[in-house]
Amino acid sequence: MSILGNRVLRKEDPKFLTSGGQYVADLDLPGVASVTYVRSTVAHARISGIETDEARSAPGVIDVVTSADIGLAPLPPDVPLLNQSMTRPFLATDMVRFVGEPVVAIVSETREQGVDAAELVVIDYEPLDALIDLEQSRRDETILFPEAGTNVAFAVPSDADESFFDGCDVVVSERVVNQRVAPCPLEVRAAAARWEADGRLLFNVSTQAPHGARDALVKALEIPPEKVRVVAPDVGGGFGAKGSVYPEEILVAWLARRVGRPCRWVETRSESMVALGHGRAQTQWFEMGGDRHGRILAYRLQLLQDSGAYPAFGAVLPFMTKMMASGTYDIAKVDCGFTSVTTNTTPVTAYRGAGRPEAAAVIERAVDRYAIEIGMDPADVRRKNLISKDTFPFQTAAGALYDSGDYEGALEKLLEVSGYAALREEKAERRRSGSTTHLGIGLAAYVEITNGVPGGEFGSVEVREDGKILVRTGTSPHGQGHVTAWSMIAADALGVSVDDVEVVHGDTDQVARGVGTFGSRSLQTGGAAVSQASAEVVDKAKGVAAQLLEADPADVVLDKSSGSFHVAGTPAMSRTWADLAGAAAQSGDGPLSAEADFVPEGPSYPFGCHMAVVEVDSETGKVKLLRMIDVDDAGTILNPLLAEGQIHGGLAQGIAQALLEEVVYDDDGNPLTTNLADYAFISAAELPSFESQFTETPTPMNMLGAKGIGESGTIGSTPAVQNAVVDALSHLGVRHVDMPVTPERVWRALREVHA
Repeated sequence: MSILGNRVLRKEDPKFLTSGGQYVADLDLPGVASVTYVRSTVAHARISGIETDEARSAPGVIDVVTSADIGLAPLPPDVPLLNQSMTRPFLATDMVRFVGEPVVAIVSETREQGVDAAELVVIDYEPLDALIDLEQSRRDETILFPEAGTNVAFAVPSDADESFFDGCDVVVSERVVNQRVAPCPLEVRAAAARWEADGRLLFNVSTQAPHGARDALVKALEIPPEKVRVVAPDVGGGFGAKGSVYPEEILVAWLARRVGRPCRWVETRSESMVALGHGRAQTQWFEMGGDRHGRILAYRLQLLQDSGAYPAFGAVLPFMTKMMASGTYDIAKVDCGFTSVTTNTTPVTAYRGAGRPEAAAVIERAVDRYAIEIGMDPADVRRKNLISKDTFPFQTAAGALYDSGDYEGALEKLLEVSGYAALREEKAERRRSGSTTHLGIGLAAYVEITNGVPGGEFGSVEVREDGKILVRTGTSPHGQGHVTAWSMIAADALGVSVDDVEVVHGDTDQVARGVGTFGSRSLQTGGAAVSQASAEVVDKAKGVAAQLLEADPADVVLDKSSGSFHVAGTPAMSRTWADLAGAAAQSGDGPLSAEADFVPEGPSYPFGCHMAVVEVDSETGKVKLLRMIDVDDAGTILNPLLAEGQIHGGLAQGIAQALLEEVVYDDDGNPLTTNLADYAFISAAELPSFESQFTETPTPMNMLGAKGIGESGTIGSTPAVQNAVVDALSHLGVRHVDMPVTPERVWRALREVHA
């Protein structure tokens, strides 16, 4: 019986629940110095002077560095499509472009001494007009990069013309803000560097992609790849924001070489809130047209993406929004154009879902808006327009080729398990009673793309001479449960215990190559690579066993129940994995092992339906989430326990964006949400127990049939909660409330319709 599909407890947890993890801040680094960054306190200004003399003479200070001391070339945007003249210096030179931009680096004996010395640095600023508003930035009246001549980092025009909505009886439209949010990983960014006597760099960093970090160091510091070893110890969350390498991290390595001793930097929470890449930050305009019977005929979307001060990966995420624009619906005409602009704010990067939640959020608002306009139940509108399960693979008008799905099945299961009809009746009864506490029901049907950036992943499997298994993977876990999942895959293929499998990751010396963990890609690429390598090891083992048993390899079989090989029909004469590994080693052929670089034919498209049930007090605007019900499909489920954990965390983050979270700046570019007292971070107190269900529609893109699941919960829950709040207020004339749907926003929306 296969272990796959069973609820196997996480192998990682005993360590985390007892001795605890070992993070960059925990590493024992003899002689390590501390790095502190002095950051800009203004959003946009010329630097007219930097006074560092007092800081240099402060107790414990080893060195003070400004941009004038650094010979490194500024970093261009990491995506070639972006305006390459919008470069980012390691430390601000003559200009600062956002509050939190590093200006001075201090190396000190202790972290406390570095903080004290930073207070002694005096920076003279000549303030310039700050660009915070996206529409103002697009007008190019104030230019952040004079050499670029524009604030537009990238743009893709709309293809629609005036005839786009011809034949539509109804066209609804709305401006929707998918607000800027902070990733808030529990472990902030951290990096440590040590140069060995032979000139080799050992670099520890909290990252989602160790090999990518190595490549960034090689490029920036102009050193050979073999001279860099990157090790990611335990990583306390990333959510996409740690998928990139930041200037502050690279500079730690440069500073360590300059001062001739190990250096470490660990940012504070307030630094993290203003300098770690933010997410979302997209303004959307939709138009949806259809007939009065509920059939959607045309959908047009315009996007304005905030890139922040220095455009990077976040500036091209509208590509994902564009690709997923039509969602789960069969819409004949779909158009999406977008513009990414720079502003005097923290740069925007990938954040859980990275462009796909934005697509789901806006089309699900559009469907509800259309349903209200024609007076139809939102569930019935969805039924009428969902892509039929017998049409897969399905080519959308937005350009995506969906691999497999049963969207109707997910919706019907959700409506059944939630008691949708009874909820609708309860809502109607409250309205009839004149209660000021209104019930709202929000639906969201979603589909997303996982492993959306083409590419594969590395995996290897080696049988040690004691019969235990060593798995190496290019993925880099930060909470997902890869060690357990990859152990299950190898154990199932080789017929060994999960406890007899060791998984190695996050070390560029021990793992030959790797891409990393982001975009919900790991199982369908890294897990598939382990599966492929395991199968190759079994084939090799049959050859070794055939020699020991004096048989034809074609006649040798693996008995998974005992983890041994024998000739078919004669199980009494068998050889164990330890026997075969020892024989392979003695033969001089090296260890019994195999490597694989699995590249799927295409991405996968997980999907599902979510429902939120809320109470909204029309007198105070307070929103209370009563129920969260979700039906999710990520293809074949390898381990339901791990899948539930990923959905649980995703739901919490998606609900948090809908109800609470928002990074806020004032008109001068000053961030007003720089700690977890001002930034509304969700807790268990705001969340009900989740009601989760799975369906399984395998993908043909890998031998496991698995799709990604790391971001699904985030994508479906946000529009479900937002739709629920609007649904509660729709009979009062409210048609839209932007996220987060705070009491103030709800209260203002009600006052506006009654003004």
